[in-house]
This record gives sequence, C-alpha cells and structure tokens, in this order.
Amino acid sequence: MTGGTICMRRSEEGFVPARGFLDAGMSPRPSFNDGSRPDPLDVVVDDAGTVKKLKSLRTPLSSYERQIRYSVLEFKELLDSSSIDAKGWAQIAKTIFNNYQLFDAFVILHGTDSLAYTCSALSFMLQNLGKPVILTGSQSPMLELQNDATDNLLGSLVIAGHFMIPEVCLFFNYKLFRGNRATKTSSTDFAAFSSPNHPPLATITSVRTDVSWPCIYRPTHINPFTIQTNLDTAHVACLRIFPGIKPEMVDGVLRVKGLRGLVLETFGAGNAPGGSDGAMTKVIQDAIRRGIVVVNVTQCMVGSVSPLYAPATALGRAGVVFGHDMTSEAALTKLSYLLALPDLSYEDVTRRMIVSLRGELTENSQTLFTHPNGQLTPKLASLAALGYTIAKGDLEGVREVMRGEREWLLNEADYSGNTPLHLAATGPNIEILREFLLQGASVHLRNRDGRTPLFLAAKVGNVENASLLRKSGAHLHAIELRVAGVLRKREEEETGQISEVWELAGAPVVASNGHSPSTQSDTELAPKHEEEENGHGVWEFNGTPILDSGCHSPMVHSDIERVS
Repeated sequence: MTGGTICMRRSEEGFVPARGFLDAGMSPRPSFNDGSRPDPLDVVVDDAGTVKKLKSLRTPLSSYERQIRYSVLEFKELLDSSSIDAKGWAQIAKTIFNNYQLFDAFVILHGTDSLAYTCSALSFMLQNLGKPVILTGSQSPMLELQNDATDNLLGSLVIAGHFMIPEVCLFFNYKLFRGNRATKTSSTDFAAFSSPNHPPLATITSVRTDVSWPCIYRPTHINPFTIQTNLDTAHVACLRIFPGIKPEMVDGVLRVKGLRGLVLETFGAGNAPGGSDGAMTKVIQDAIRRGIVVVNVTQCMVGSVSPLYAPATALGRAGVVFGHDMTSEAALTKLSYLLALPDLSYEDVTRRMIVSLRGELTENSQTLFTHPNGQLTPKLASLAALGYTIAKGDLEGVREVMRGEREWLLNEADYSGNTPLHLAATGPNIEILREFLLQGASVHLRNRDGRTPLFLAAKVGNVENASLLRKSGAHLHAIELRVAGVLRKREEEETGQISEVWELAGAPVVASNGHSPSTQSDTELAPKHEEEENGHGVWEFNGTPILDSGCHSPMVHSDIERVS
C-alpha cells in the first residue's frame, strides 16, 4: 500500500515499489522457505468479504521447535510512505479486522518515513487488540546485496509467530518497540528507530529472543476487537516552538479553518515564550476558549512535560493539556483518534489525553513491580498453586498467588500448555475467569492440543464462561472448527435440540456427509495424523498474516508447528 524501501527494485528513475514480493524476495531465501510447498491460504481481500487463496510459504524449524507459515497480500496501490494518510491507515485497519479470525498475528511492511505515525495511529484505531500487530520496513531494499530488510522481516515473523504480544509494535534492527513510543532517529543508519522514553518490548540476540513481559500492554476490558477508522489529521496540526517565534504566527495556525486540535512542541519540560505582555499565552488561551484542544509535548528526545518552570505552569493555567512523555507522533494521532470518537465533549478529550490508553505515555501515578534481582519465583510452584486455587473456585486465593507476578504468570503455560485462562474456562467460578480477562489474559493462546479457552469451555458445556469469553473477543481457531462441528452435531443428535454452548462458541453446522462449511480446506482443519488428536506428532496451526502496507500487504499465515 505505501510502497516502502523494503520491497523496492531498481529502475531507470531510481528505486520504485514492485510487486511479486513473495516470489522475488522471500521464496528464494532458505530462512523464509523450507521448500515444503504448503497449500494456499484463504485471505479476505476487500470489505465485501471476498476470499482468495494465496500462495503460502513456511519457515524452517526455529529454536522454539515451531515453524511459521505465511502468505503475502499485496495492496492494489503501492505508494511511497511519505504519501500515506488517514485513508491508508483505515485500509490497513480494515484488512486486519477482516482477517482477524483467520490469522494469529499480523506483520505490516511499511516505508520508514511515516512508520512511527502509522504505528501510533493503528495503536489507537485497533481497539481491544488481542493479537500481535508488528510493523517493519528497511533502510535498504530486500533485493539489494547488502540490506537490513532480511533481518527486519525475519525478526518480525519470529516474534509474531512465537510470542503473544497483543500490541501494535515496531520492529527494527533486532529490537521490538511499542509502536506509539517509537520515533525515527536516523535517515541512514540500520538502527533507524528508537524508543527514548520506554524500553524495548523484546530484543533478538544470537541465542534467543528476550521479551520484557512486565512491559507488555494488554487490554483490560471485556470487549471484543473493534476498529475506529475515521481519523482525520486534516483537523489537527503540529507546531514547533522556536526562539523568536511571534504570537501572530501561532495565532495564524490556530485560526486555520476547521482546526480542532494543536500539538505544541515546546522547549525542555514544556516551556514556551510568553513575552513580557503575555501575548503568546493569550493567543493560545483564546484558541482554547474557541474549543481547540492544545497539547504540550517536549521537543527533547528524552523527558517529559511538567509544570517544573513558570512558563509551563502558565500554559497549564491557560488550559493547555500536558502531554507527559508522548512522542509528537503519538500525541498527533491520539488527538485525531479522540476527536473522531462520537459523543466526546471537549472535557472528555482533554481528560483522556493525559491518561494512558495504549501505553503511549507514563502516568505519574503508575507503579511498576519488578523482582529485586530480576529472577522470577519458581514457575511450576506458582502455576501449581494457581491451578489448585482455580479448581477450588477460590478467587481470593487466586489473587494472592497472582500478587506481584501478574505480568508473567497470566500467559504462562503448564506442562499441557494450559494457561490460567484455560483452567478458569472450565473452572467453577466465573469471577476468576473475569479477573484474568480484566488483568489482560490472552483469549487466543492455545494449549499443546491446539485448543483455546473458548473450545474448552464449550466442550464442558459451560455456557456462562463461553459467553464471557466471546464478549472478550474469543473465537474458535481454524484448526478447532472441524472438531467443534463434530462435537456440536453429536450433542444435537443426542438431545434433539440446538446446542446453545456450541452455537455461542461459533461451531459450524456439520452436514450429513460429515463436512462443514469453512474458509479453510479439510486438510487445513484436520491434524496430519490420527495420533495427533491426542497431542502427539506434528500439529499445524494456521495463523500469522503479514500485511504489507508498503509494497504489498503480505499476510503471513503462521502455521505454528510443534514437533514432539
């Protein structure tokens, strides 16, 4: 969609975006293609729900004993990333939404010029996100001899296919950043992006991928995944204060027709020249009285806006919103997002600008808990204690076990691959299930048999738990659909009634010939061997798209394969 350096080829006019990225850039490289020639994958290619089968590839086995299967969806219009706008962001968001239940994660290829803006915008547009969305690009095209494209794309695939990080992220030069914390700091270096006010979420080394689990942001509302697409940056502006700037200049920007918000980039901790007569402050205050939201962010790479000095305090008294340590990209897109939400008053917008919605700023009252020596308590002991309290339905006991260890324990798995949410899905106390969901537990993780918490809740007939999971955005995975359909058919034949729990879970209706309607072929939905129904042998999990908003939007359908 945006083109992007990563997929460009040489031409007489210089580098230009080119199609055929899967065949030209990925298929010939052993790190992206194990030569197994997997079946094509179903991908929704437009808002009308049109499904096309696209060629897929599979990576070799990783050090985590998994393979990532993917396909590439190329957007129709290939642009330079400097040309992207709110319509382009909406196209990316809609493509993710349309394919959300078909894939485990999404990787978006994008040009670097506006990459930080797109990351920030998508972080707000994708509401209650429960799966990884990783944006990446490169400083040098994939088809050039010396490039950073190979490592950036492979690193994005590895993280998307192995780790449940339900955020919009930016991966570059072996580091995974929170998307709305990243900014471009170099036009030439391979280390083109940094996150000055927040540590990386993950780092790839020669030995392993280190994920900083305490830093991961997770949705804490019981709501399904939705998107907000009508951002309009045409009604928001960004103005950088400089020495000698005249009040008339600022007033000229603030009087642009249709302007609803301004991001003011100020000196240091939020200072701007007020002038001996306070003319600058008066201009800004008048704009605020006209209903324009003015947000104060620092020009410095590191640090935060605060009422430390008199000029910043004067702006605060005038009604300027302190943007804390937000980047300009995050402040601009967040303001565009909030102003586009229906039924929000001026006060609602200003109030939400100063609190963290997606981890984009550091709230002064935020408390972080870390173990003093960086070592976790023994995992098996904690998981065993947690499983025991879940089975008893002891909510207070669960809270006691989780205290201080929530960040890593929530999505940790036992020997069967069951997370605490899997156990709670079949447990006797729905409030424990609700507790885990409100703390950010992922509804999309699967155990060693490839089962989601929703499948387990439906299998034991727990309608209440299944309903709560569905409200939180849970859905049956593609590999579960066939089995779920069979179980539904069996139950309905025995009772003579429609199965409430399986219908609620989304199990397909199986025809008399044993087949069920599905977007995936039977070979995609079934285990490869009979014994795999019991968790042995090789499983194929369909899952990770890459959306290439740049040269294409590859959809990487990540087969996560486990070899026993």
